[in-house]
Amino acid sequence: MAFQCQRDCYMRELTTRVVSCSPAELQLENNGKKEKIKGFNVTVKDTILFPEGGGQPDDHGTMGGVQVLRVTRQGPDAVHFVSSGLEEGQEVLLKVDWERRFDHMQQHSAQHLITALADALFGYKTTSWELGRQRSSIELDTARVKSGEAEALETAANEKIRSRVPVNVRLLSLDDPEVEKVRSRGLPVDHAGPIRIIDIEGVDANMCCGTHVSNLSHLQAIKVLGMEKGKKNKTNLVFIAGNRVLKYAERSYNTEKSLISLLKTGPEEHVQAVDKLQKNIKRLQKTNLVLLRDMAVLIARNFKSKPDQGNFFTLHYKDGDNEFMNIIANEIGFEDTVIFLTVGEETGEGMFLLAGPSSVVDSLGPRVMELLHGKGAGKNGRFQGKASCLAKRVEVEALLQEHSHQMKAQEE
Repeated sequence: MAFQCQRDCYMRELTTRVVSCSPAELQLENNGKKEKIKGFNVTVKDTILFPEGGGQPDDHGTMGGVQVLRVTRQGPDAVHFVSSGLEEGQEVLLKVDWERRFDHMQQHSAQHLITALADALFGYKTTSWELGRQRSSIELDTARVKSGEAEALETAANEKIRSRVPVNVRLLSLDDPEVEKVRSRGLPVDHAGPIRIIDIEGVDANMCCGTHVSNLSHLQAIKVLGMEKGKKNKTNLVFIAGNRVLKYAERSYNTEKSLISLLKTGPEEHVQAVDKLQKNIKRLQKTNLVLLRDMAVLIARNFKSKPDQGNFFTLHYKDGDNEFMNIIANEIGFEDTVIFLTVGEETGEGMFLLAGPSSVVDSLGPRVMELLHGKGAGKNGRFQGKASCLAKRVEVEALLQEHSHQMKAQEE
């Protein structure tokens, strides 16, 4: 069957009736972490919320005022995942997140148009496509797109938009002879009901379940951002359409203003200015590394020159690194001296090195790591690793100094 969202892609609200409601779980990604939430799978008599499919993500919206978190298709049904249960037979109002829906309509119809023109103009077939959150891509069955073809494709697409070409939806039965004349990548195994055809007049007729604009003028504009190397012998055409073009222009303008302020140059000189800055930074980093190594040697020699140096040395230096710590340890020598060094944020994360007689390091290394909430390993008189809490270094120093006093007392 065709859902109401497919019969009328511009409809924003629909009152319908709950057919079924059953407990379910949904796995969502939140800030890069996957989490399972409990809720209910709800089917209704009809829906204006598009279930993901055909390369198009699902719609967002509400059902009876409750947020719909996911919409999927299972055979002839659209299954809506909600956090609160609903009663079978209950009448509910569905509302679609129109900004998201219209964006998907623009990107999907733009994909159909670009796909048809790439084939008609250059013989490049589309093998897949992806509707991304900020930009979309079409995988073309060609290893290389010739110079000027991307620009020609963009020009042709925008000419069709300016010509206000209608986009019609047709529903055909599976045995209709017209089905054989349209472009298709095949039907889902669980397909049920009529075949839905998206017909861009005079341009393309394609089987598709997704939501589309009713006229190419609603796309506003298409921008081909570029061509990227895809899988073996494929090329990915990256594009944006409609409101995304306007947002892209706004972001680009704001970025340009910020760069003008930071670099003190005009837009045409930004690349040259950044390149110069990068070269200067690399040169300064190289100089800084040399100075850091020299400083490590001087710190070690200064300690060794003291007549009352003792057998314990500790130091924290925010801008040091592993090599800085190891140079100090090597210069001082740790056969008879316990050395504790840290680098990084004084009360936050960083790195540590404990060096000294193997018997001392082997026994105290794990305890030092534990106090610093760190991870590490040791061998040959060294125990080093990462620390999550350098604020605890005071406790480590107290532990090592106590051990150092015990060693000195034993020697006397």
